[in-house]
Amino acid sequence: MTGIRVVLDTNVLVSGLAYPGSVPGRIVGIWRQGGLDVILSRYILDEMVRVLPRLSRITLSPAEIRDLADSLLFLADIVEPGTQEDAALRDQADQAVLATLQASKADYLVTGDKDLLALADRYPIITPAEFWERHGN
Repeated sequence: MTGIRVVLDTNVLVSGLAYPGSVPGRIVGIWRQGGLDVILSRYILDEMVRVLPRLSRITLSPAEIRDLADSLLFLADIVEPGTQEDAALRDQADQAVLATLQASKADYLVTGDKDLLALADRYPIITPAEFWERHGN
């Protein structure tokens, strides 16, 4: 799987951290072992910091979650999303994630977000299951 560059959407990143045995968890695990190049933006990391405390199975304090986000800065390539917008995106809150994909030139955006997946005919956007089926071990 080495050499594949992916943007992990917040939902995949959070699911992967919270549920290591899940498909997102396996994807995050391969990344953490160096088998996958992950591209993130500060927007995605900040969203992760906001969402993780809402999960009851996450027992990290807000400071520990921020430290986790800071450590991911060293594991991932960080890009600054551009300001271009795609009017076809149903949820405007997802523009920054789509812009991260565009700025990164990644092979895929891996997401479970139906609004982003609706653009899969125009961008390389796939679900975690599709990614695992194509590239998992």
